[in-house]
Amino acid sequence: MRVLILGAAVSGAAAARLARRLGHSATVFDQEMGGGVGLLEEGFSVVTGKWSADLLEGIDLVVASPGFSERSLPVVETLEAGVTLWSEIEFGWQHLHLPVAAVTGTNGKTTVTELVATMLNESGIEAAAGGNIGLPLSDLAAAGDRSRAVAVEVSSFQLRFVDRFHPEASVITNIAPDHLDWHGSETSYVAAKARIFENQSEADLLVYDADDPGAVRTCAAASARRVPVSGRQAPEGGYGVEGPALRLPGVSVPLTELAHPDPIWLVDMAAAAVAASHLGASPEGVAAACRGFRPGRHRRTVVARWGGVTWIDDSKATNPHAARASVDSYPQVVLICGGLAKGLDVRPLAAAPNVRLVVAMGEAGPVLADAAGPGRGLLVRSMGEAVETAARLAQPGDTVLLAPGCASYDMFIDYAARGEAFVAAVRNVVPGALSA
Repeated sequence: MRVLILGAAVSGAAAARLARRLGHSATVFDQEMGGGVGLLEEGFSVVTGKWSADLLEGIDLVVASPGFSERSLPVVETLEAGVTLWSEIEFGWQHLHLPVAAVTGTNGKTTVTELVATMLNESGIEAAAGGNIGLPLSDLAAAGDRSRAVAVEVSSFQLRFVDRFHPEASVITNIAPDHLDWHGSETSYVAAKARIFENQSEADLLVYDADDPGAVRTCAAASARRVPVSGRQAPEGGYGVEGPALRLPGVSVPLTELAHPDPIWLVDMAAAAVAASHLGASPEGVAAACRGFRPGRHRRTVVARWGGVTWIDDSKATNPHAARASVDSYPQVVLICGGLAKGLDVRPLAAAPNVRLVVAMGEAGPVLADAAGPGRGLLVRSMGEAVETAARLAQPGDTVLLAPGCASYDMFIDYAARGEAFVAAVRNVVPGALSA
């Protein structure tokens, strides 16, 4: 088989290595050399520069990386030519041969994926976390069956071009508009998310947040056994907070034993517990993972408390849905926000009633500052200036919150670099900043 791989970065390189392991001929295309240098050193054929449909001649399969949107010329011309097009997730899954719990959603999918893997491992079931985090599925497949199960984070990009992808357990954390620059419309985005369960049957599991209208609507058409979860109450037929405890399959964990009993984390624990239990996790393993849970970096991390002001790093809030959930968790907010809006309307974020001031930056900065209004919206040019401005204007009782509501790529390599810049700036201007 002759395989053309679109993208020379992490997932594309993994697909190329798996293709060669399977005995296929693999060519990698990317506009820039980037990771292609390493692939050349591994002996792969790498084509860079302007796309040409001639690259499809004689090709049996195209494997697309998330960097190529569904409206990009290579993808469009592949489909027009009638060549089979799969995402790297589909390609890797077809050669994985392990039980899979797949997690998608607009927000929270990384946390749930990591929790599922931890719950399985705590139960004595060796499990890996991969996909959009950790190792790509193609690398896990190429490594052989070293694990007994896989928890995989799957994005809308990866789900858009699946074919037979069939997880035994799937989770939809929530659905809100995102990545419209990639998909072209909210309808296409939601349809891509829904593909996580399209090959599931009644023997399979679909977990969803009962408090999220987007998830509820999206999951209504599924054939799989649907189980609702909540971070606020235990929904009928599902799991969640019940009195002073988090009720999960086979076990209830007192909220006082959890380091982070915020509803945003409780619903993630409940979703992960249901999915992990479906793959064989024990109640004891599930409870241990919940008790040991700590949010990842740049997810509502307290950076400093000084003079009655709390400084919070939620750089992972890369879309308005996540940022608004973060904003709503604090009574009085000085909001640092902005970046690449990805085609989304960020203006409602600046209008949140508990936001006292908006300190806006990046490409979406002018829109956010304008939406906040005169005297309430301030436009800055850098993270350092944003933190200095917030420090000057914050009052006792305020939470200075970095919840950008946007992607970071206009100013930073990724959300983590943005968060680190925030932490460094806070340490420079706020006495008593904590080690985050």
